[in-house]
Amino acid sequence: MGFTSIADKHALEQEMSWEERDLPKTMYEFLSRAKDLYGPRNAMSYQLTSSPKDKGETFTWAEMHEKSIQAANLFRALGVGESDTVAYVLPNCSETAFTLLGGTIAGIAAPINPLLDAEQIGAILRETKAKVVVTLRSFPKTDVSQQVAEAVALAPNVETVLEVDLLRYLSGIKKFIVPLIRPKGGMSHQAKVLSFNAELAKQPRTLQFADSAGDRVAAYFHTGGTTGMPKVAQHKYSGMIYNGWLGDEMLFTPDDVTICPLPLFHVFACHVILMAMIASGSHVVFPTPQGYRGEGVFDNFWKLIERWQVTFIITVPTAISALMQRPIDADVSSVKTSFSGSAPLPLELFKRFEAATGVAIVEGYGLTEATCLVAINPPFGLKKVGSCGIPFPYTDVKIIKQTNNGPVECGPDEIGEICVSNPGVYAGHTYTEAEKNVDLYYYEKYLRTGDLGRIDEDDYLWITGRQKDLIIRGGHNIDPAEIEEALLGHEAVAFAGAIGQPDSYAGEMPCAYVELVAGAKVSEEELIKFACDHIHERAAFPKHLEILDELPKTAVGKVFKPDLRKSAITRIYNAALEKAGLETRVIEVVDDKKRGLVARLGRGSGADDAAVMTVLGNFTRPWEWAD
Repeated sequence: MGFTSIADKHALEQEMSWEERDLPKTMYEFLSRAKDLYGPRNAMSYQLTSSPKDKGETFTWAEMHEKSIQAANLFRALGVGESDTVAYVLPNCSETAFTLLGGTIAGIAAPINPLLDAEQIGAILRETKAKVVVTLRSFPKTDVSQQVAEAVALAPNVETVLEVDLLRYLSGIKKFIVPLIRPKGGMSHQAKVLSFNAELAKQPRTLQFADSAGDRVAAYFHTGGTTGMPKVAQHKYSGMIYNGWLGDEMLFTPDDVTICPLPLFHVFACHVILMAMIASGSHVVFPTPQGYRGEGVFDNFWKLIERWQVTFIITVPTAISALMQRPIDADVSSVKTSFSGSAPLPLELFKRFEAATGVAIVEGYGLTEATCLVAINPPFGLKKVGSCGIPFPYTDVKIIKQTNNGPVECGPDEIGEICVSNPGVYAGHTYTEAEKNVDLYYYEKYLRTGDLGRIDEDDYLWITGRQKDLIIRGGHNIDPAEIEEALLGHEAVAFAGAIGQPDSYAGEMPCAYVELVAGAKVSEEELIKFACDHIHERAAFPKHLEILDELPKTAVGKVFKPDLRKSAITRIYNAALEKAGLETRVIEVVDDKKRGLVARLGRGSGADDAAVMTVLGNFTRPWEWAD
């Protein structure tokens, strides 16, 4: 059905309860249903390289089922039971999808970000007690194999490493060159190493063991990994199937073709898209191992849409910004809708995309801890740009504030913490570590997201800030604590505060402010280098560092970050206005009850709404005239 308003949400809920819906209970049932309903239809396509004329491979739903069952049989043959973990550290490729699906059938699948360093990967392997790891065989222009080898040496629980060789995707002269330049060596470890595809080919095409009796934990997704030992969220079959059902019910049909250049270690691609493809029988296209980061993807994007006759674009604000810097050099008339998530979308970027393509962007909100989906701007109804839209069916969102008398639900437009209850919330057991679930829920069922927001009079959800202080760089969560801890390791630093400064491309970029020990002398450049040497992840390297005489602090001596954010907004916005040749400047940043931090501008000479919006509309934080 078309999803147009809150009335449609209520209508679906009133049909029957979630538990009464006749839906598969396990991943094997879910995938088998797709095979039975859509068997000969295209399910998934993949290109190693980005040219619209380059080789690609396509699997039908019958073939997806077969390969996933073979993967499940392989993992079970390697000793993986229902409570054992199959981790994968892979870029996007066909084998990544088979590993995810087969892993959830045989045991518990644990996707891991290949961009993490060996120490972080090793920590996740230990936390999830991974028995099998699927990763790349050494390949030019990537160090994934080497990083995983080092990580496995740090995780004695890993018994088997299965390697995927991307060589099979190549043809012509490249197929002969790669073996000659393939990186050699790697750290030794205790696990046996086998070829994924060679072992897969030996497996029967029908399930060789009894399917799970019903709902259970089937996936582990880590939430960041920037603080040494990452949090690992537990996802049940029911939450994954719920995400798929939402896509089938509200967005996709068997005739849709979705392009998804997002990584298959993230809930957006795995649950919001792949599960929805299984539920609806749609066709998904994954271009290149690195998706949007892949060589030539942005330059060839519109032509890829024409090649595959894409109807649905999956994107994020950073990708939209990059795409708007390229001409639309192909026929994109097949596209009906674009879905954007992971970070707030600037209004100007929304308008520019819609004007250039004739396609509206649908924004949504979700989080790893809730098995993803929470709210969406109605695809066929009123879209309030900048809001997250309305909660999905069977999703109950409350805005709650803590008072001296305990938690209290906020009224319309009153800001509090966004709290969620839905089939994707595993209440009481969100994280693998029990202590991390303490104080994580209100009323024993509403997950505390750590995001601050409000619900307006039309039931649209708005995010106004983050209680958790996370920096979101292009949809990637960065914990400021790691940046601060690195800086505090320098003998000259007394206090440090890290925040996300506005960025017109990535949404936010890490930046830091420090206060020095009395009498100490050190340059900002030296501190940036020191921080980068001690931070695990490149994405967390501060892009700006400023030494202040004294950091703003609360009455109890804690760094007061709202003042730092106001300073960063002023600096970034003024620099953008100056670069554009506009004389107007930010004169103050105020904390608005409904919109969060708002930059207030003096008019200056010759500045008007359109000129300023062209510049500041690329940022997510709002602005207004001071007079």
